[in-house]
Amino acid sequence: MENDPFAVSDYRGRFAPSPTGPLHFGSLVAAVGSYADAKFHHGKWLVRIEDVDVQRTVPGAARHILDTLEKLGMEWDEDVIYQNRRYKIYQEALEVLNQQGLLYPCTCSRREIADSSITGLYGFIYPGTCLNKPASTKNAHALRIQTPDEMIQFQDILKGFYAQRLRRDIGDFVLRRADGIYAYQLAVVVDDAAQNITHVVRGADLLDSTPRQIFLQRLLGYATPHYMHLPVVTNAAGEKLSKQTNAAPIDTANALRELVAALRFLGQEPPAEILDGDISSFWRWAIQNWQVNRIPNGCDRKP
Repeated sequence: MENDPFAVSDYRGRFAPSPTGPLHFGSLVAAVGSYADAKFHHGKWLVRIEDVDVQRTVPGAARHILDTLEKLGMEWDEDVIYQNRRYKIYQEALEVLNQQGLLYPCTCSRREIADSSITGLYGFIYPGTCLNKPASTKNAHALRIQTPDEMIQFQDILKGFYAQRLRRDIGDFVLRRADGIYAYQLAVVVDDAAQNITHVVRGADLLDSTPRQIFLQRLLGYATPHYMHLPVVTNAAGEKLSKQTNAAPIDTANALRELVAALRFLGQEPPAEILDGDISSFWRWAIQNWQVNRIPNGCDRKP
């Protein structure tokens, strides 16, 4: 730890699943990586249920996820928080940004955006239609934030230097949707700050979101955590494992084998005899022998 430039004396990590279905192997990899890294650094590991988008939430999925984590021997150190109970806090953050004159209403439909936008590396880049011609707030409208023409950069623990010029690469992005649902980018920033998260260990599919989150952190006066983006698990077709790609749920009846597979996916080399032990002995080995420099640096991998 003495040679780790990203180590802190009060490490606080987290795992933040969306309750859209049961945990699958892809989400298990993120959970194992975040848990092992936090415990290796003698830190705390928190769990947050990211259910801000109630339309995608599956009833009972949050409880199922927590039960699965318990069966896998992963113990969270503080109370679980749920985003759907925190709307007032997100609204307060929006008001802070609005006072800075950075928000504006947007009534553009998805089709209008697709027809008038250019396509960047990360999807459609909003052309600023409603910024240049202010939309009426009498009808349903989203709230977008003006992005700067400057580079947002950070040093990822695993992937190294990463940068985006938000206005060019992303465009003005939505912080509250027209249906009133707060956007992930806002909610995750507010919650990481509220939980004093110092290290965010998550999948590389969220790497391109990080500059937007750092941008919001700076505007809201929050500290920026250290980030480590793990390789994403893909299926045979190269698609990220998810409910949409029919990813199989974690088999808790074979919890130890699932954990060992996740650890090996992350480049760690547990001995074969670890399968002869129990979950407690697995975690003792995993935490004591955790080595970030063994994690593959690719953005996605097959299990």
